[in-house]
Parts: sequence; C-alpha cells; structure tokens
Amino acid sequence: MEYVYAVGLGDLALDGTAPVTGVDGGTVRTVGGGRGLTALVSAVPADRFAEEHLAPQLEDLERLEAIARAHHAVVDAAFATATVLPMRLATVYRDQARVAAMLDEQHPYFEELLRTLDGHVELGLKVYAEPRAAAPAEEPEPAGASPGRAYLQRRRAERRRAQDTYGAARDTAEQAAGVASALASARAVHRPQQGEWSAGRGENVANEAYLVPRQDVERFRTELAALASDLPGVTIEVTGPWAPYSFAGGVTS
Repeated sequence: MEYVYAVGLGDLALDGTAPVTGVDGGTVRTVGGGRGLTALVSAVPADRFAEEHLAPQLEDLERLEAIARAHHAVVDAAFATATVLPMRLATVYRDQARVAAMLDEQHPYFEELLRTLDGHVELGLKVYAEPRAAAPAEEPEPAGASPGRAYLQRRRAERRRAQDTYGAARDTAEQAAGVASALASARAVHRPQQGEWSAGRGENVANEAYLVPRQDVERFRTELAALASDLPGVTIEVTGPWAPYSFAGGVTS
C-alpha cells in the first residue's frame, strides 16, 4: 500500500539538509500522474494500514503521534523546496497505479489549489489572556479593613482585573484579525486551544491561521507583536511559517 504525504506540481524533492524517512521508517519517493502532478509516498504494510486495521491505530495516542510526526516531517521537508498541498493524515491507496489515477482525477482541483498557495506560507496567530500576569507585583492591603472585608475587596479586585484582561484580549484579537487579514491572502479560524496546549500562557481566546506571502512574513510578525506590547496580561503569539495545512481546501481535514 502507498501512504501519500503531499502533492505538488512537477518534480518534488525533499530538503536534503537532514535525512527524512516516512511513516515507520519507509523510504519516501515520488509517484507522477499523467498531467504534471506528483505525489510523495512511501510503502506501508496492508496489515497495518488497510481500512479495517487503521482505525485502532488512530485511537492509540502514542501511535497516532508517531504517524503524525513522520507525516509532518515529510511535508515540511518538501515544503522547504517547493509549493506542496499537504494530504490528510493517513491517506492511503492500494498501489502506485491508484495514486497516479487519483492525481489525474483530481488534477483540476489540485492544480487550482497549488496555484493559489504558490509563494505563500501559513502563519498561526494566537491571543492569550492571563489576568494574574496583569496583577501588580505587590497589592497593598486595604487600610483599616478587617481581614474578612480585606479578603472580599481583594476578590472584587481580582474579578475586575479578570474582566479587564479578558476584555482587552478580545479587543486585541479583533484588532489582530484586522491587521493580519490586511497582510494575508486568506484566513482560517480554529477553535481556541485548551488544557496542555495553552498551559503557561493563560487562556487562549483566539486561534487563527493566515495564508501570507513569503515576503511579508517578518512584517506580519512585527505588526502583530506591537499590538500587545503594552497590555499586561495579554499575549500575542505568531507561529510558523508552516506548510499551508489550514488552506488545503478539505484535503487535510
């Protein structure tokens, strides 16, 4: 069976600065269609990747992570040298002939997407709110207040600070979307991250991706970073550049 990582126009090659292998250490090679598209693939065993055997692997978080790491490593190595369309995780075909047929069948759709993505990268934009980071280093005790009253006053101050911080974060997220959209060709809005994905940064109030021309990447970073430079408790994080997973038109969903 053939595991498909990405599709591109013409000849595809991997960035040679570091050796890259596919899922389970497979050798990555190319399969061409008859109309100019090329897929990056590696052989995988049917007893693990046929449909009836694949689902249990994707439910095993450790195994899923191993597959995802190998998948993304191949896509990233290809993206370093060419515009590629990342394929959905665990996209598998019976043999090379079926991969080539898929390339020909999907040629108009894939070619249009690749033309759109050419010269662009994906940048992630996240906005976080952390009310504790907005607190003064030392808050004075209310003068003349009993311990109980002082506690209630501190709690009220904490609630006000939380409201102010979240309000500032939401306003910043709205501003950031405007600035980012002006520099980008497309925008994708994702669900805010929770739990360990946002640990240490506060609450993730905005999680978006932008398709940005390569020449505007540094400008994007600079202009977005400036929006939260003087807002205690509000953080803007720009990640990437990545292969355009969020803009693959459903191929990677």
